[in-house]
Amino acid sequence: MNKIIAAIIITAVLSGCQTADETLTTSSTPIAITGSTASAIAGDMASRLAEQVGPVGATTLKMEKDASEYAAALEAALKGWGYAVITDGKVGKDQKPVEVAWSIDSFDGQVLARISTPTIALGRAYTATSAGATPASPLSIMQRN
Repeated sequence: MNKIIAAIIITAVLSGCQTADETLTTSSTPIAITGSTASAIAGDMASRLAEQVGPVGATTLKMEKDASEYAAALEAALKGWGYAVITDGKVGKDQKPVEVAWSIDSFDGQVLARISTPTIALGRAYTATSAGATPASPLSIMQRN
């Protein structure tokens, strides 16, 4: 009887840990990182996104306008990969841009970066260095249907 009650309690607690990632989120209070760190992380994340999103030149990406170093570096990196990037919200009649959201946070001395679209989310931890940043974890890829 005690085992059944314990199993029910554990199940109830664990079911509360489920999260839904139905919407794209952009970090509203990004951490302050240097320009070289922002550029290194944005360059890596943009290249990984390019591997997943589709043909360069045929895909237009839409990001929210943000004045942070990382947002500027990410926009520049995506453009460097040949993507058209819309940040002013003005989408042409015939355009169907892919919405891109990002977040960047700090945890345990590392920088956690995430970039997502409605169909895929990528995440990775980085160690900030004087020359930029180096990956501190494997790339996490979550595909959505």
